[in-house]
Amino acid sequence: QVQLVESGGGLVQAGGSLRLSCAASERTFSTYAMGWFRQAPGKEREFVAVVSWSGSVKYYADSMKGRFTISRDNAKNTVYLQMNSLKPEDTAVYYCAAPARPYGSLRSSPSEYNYWGQGTQVTVSS
Repeated sequence: QVQLVESGGGLVQAGGSLRLSCAASERTFSTYAMGWFRQAPGKEREFVAVVSWSGSVKYYADSMKGRFTISRDNAKNTVYLQMNSLKPEDTAVYYCAAPARPYGSLRSSPSEYNYWGQGTQVTVSS
């Protein structure tokens, strides 16, 4: 079973940057696509970005394109989310997630993911 632990959240002013990390326990991490999602208070969990198992293919939600970058280091079993030009509306708990099976196609629906981290809070002040 894949265990995921996020880190790197915090409080930042609008226009600032943060880099989130997600460390995976599974030795076969390198075979799984990995996604980032976020959930603001009172809102549904929403897709942020996903990266293929090799790191060569990446998709982003429209509102994050050009500001956020997803990447991974399979040697370190870690996926990252670099967030630049942060806005107050980016305030949320951010989660990394892995699907049920390796080598799958890239998905943007939370229901397509079986394994979740505990989340890390990102707060952007205006």
